[in-house]
Amino acid sequence: MTAFSGQARRPSLILAMITITTVLAAAPALAQDFPNRPIKLIVGPSPDVFSRIIAEHLQQAWGQPVVVEPRPGAGGKLAAAAVAGAEPDGHTLLFATPTYTLNAAMKLASYDLVKEFEPVSIIGLISYALVVHPSVPARSVAELVALAKARPGALNCASAGIGTVPHLACETLNTSAGVNVVHVPYRDVNAAMMGTVGGTVQMFVAVSKVARAQIVSGTVRGLAVTTAQRSTLLADLPTMVESGYPDFVMPGWGGFLAPAHTPKEIVQKLNVEMRRAVLKPDVQQRLLTVGMETPPAYAPAQVGEFIGNDVARWTQLVEAVGLEKLREGSTAQ
Repeated sequence: MTAFSGQARRPSLILAMITITTVLAAAPALAQDFPNRPIKLIVGPSPDVFSRIIAEHLQQAWGQPVVVEPRPGAGGKLAAAAVAGAEPDGHTLLFATPTYTLNAAMKLASYDLVKEFEPVSIIGLISYALVVHPSVPARSVAELVALAKARPGALNCASAGIGTVPHLACETLNTSAGVNVVHVPYRDVNAAMMGTVGGTVQMFVAVSKVARAQIVSGTVRGLAVTTAQRSTLLADLPTMVESGYPDFVMPGWGGFLAPAHTPKEIVQKLNVEMRRAVLKPDVQQRLLTVGMETPPAYAPAQVGEFIGNDVARWTQLVEAVGLEKLREGSTAQ
């Protein structure tokens, strides 16, 4: 290398150092200025009520409009694409649910949850409950399994469609307990619940908020919940783990993701404000009323770990049941 070439490179190195220093110095300033225009919360195939509750808090806290935009098509792919392709500045967020992690486990996702998104916040946990029609002579999971073993193929289990969480729950019961319960897919959650209430099918794994109303009215009997801990909404019901099935854990949840490369300071600011929201008693009560329980305090890195663990959990369950059985004819919801 000549002296001239070394001198020629020195200005380039200095310029690069100045650029890096400028970017690092600008990051806190970006967070301080955030948000400086309306925020969009994009919702895929899930109720938008959870996002609307959080949107109200953010709007009051920051004085900027927060718009909830439903994009329910294609099993979450449309919503995911809209956020992954947005400017990574924190003003466009995805409301994520197990739809996305289950799709990843079933190899149906057109997106990469790790590479295309930054984890922001978990705003709540949702439990599912195993319920049976009152005509079923079982008051515990053990009694239900004994009945299913005594009458192989005679009991039916409803779902909201092939590849949905209730479908996976039906098939997981079969593999975990060594029984032969027949899966009956319905077009959606409400139809599946009504099929169970009417006695057309004998059991269903429903979101606890939906299940609770029917349990209280006596139209179904609750046996267990699928979360690792007992549900606030159905505190009297044991978990499937307590019922003797340690791998039968299917938690629901809701949270927010930002586009990849969103500055960490902005992600942290979003995380802190959303956490402040879910700790407000009135927000907690509103979320609980629509079926969402208060989560632990997750920092962004812990949100990423939570989502990674959720993909791993679903993958293990899917592999145990068999991917083809769960993918025939539809996408996860």
